[in-house]
Amino acid sequence: MGDATWSITELAAEYDVTLRTLRHYEQLGLLSPERVGTSRVYRQRDRIRLELILRGKRLGFSLDQIGVIVNMYDEPPGEAGQLEFLIRQCDVRRGELHRLREDIEATLVEIDRVEARCRADLRTLTDH
Repeated sequence: MGDATWSITELAAEYDVTLRTLRHYEQLGLLSPERVGTSRVYRQRDRIRLELILRGKRLGFSLDQIGVIVNMYDEPPGEAGQLEFLIRQCDVRRGELHRLREDIEATLVEIDRVEARCRADLRTLTDH
């Protein structure tokens, strides 16, 4: 499995991303495929990094945050540092989501109030 390689088209299809997305991640230094002529050749390391990128995006992390997390695998403080950073980022993201949930709940309450007021006004208009 260590020698397995994938083309950009194969990787894009497997992970349901566009070629442009993969090229963008490469531009940002998140992926580093080898070049064989004009073709990009992706190895297992790139697949693992892509999975981490996509997981980070699903969790709502920015590409900058994802870059820090993904690049920690290759340099000190290594995996332990990566995990500690990720734990801190999870706490930050959790806080953001809780605030967002509170905002959504407050907005729903306000929408209910506005709708009730509109219905009451409509009844008043149609009762005449």
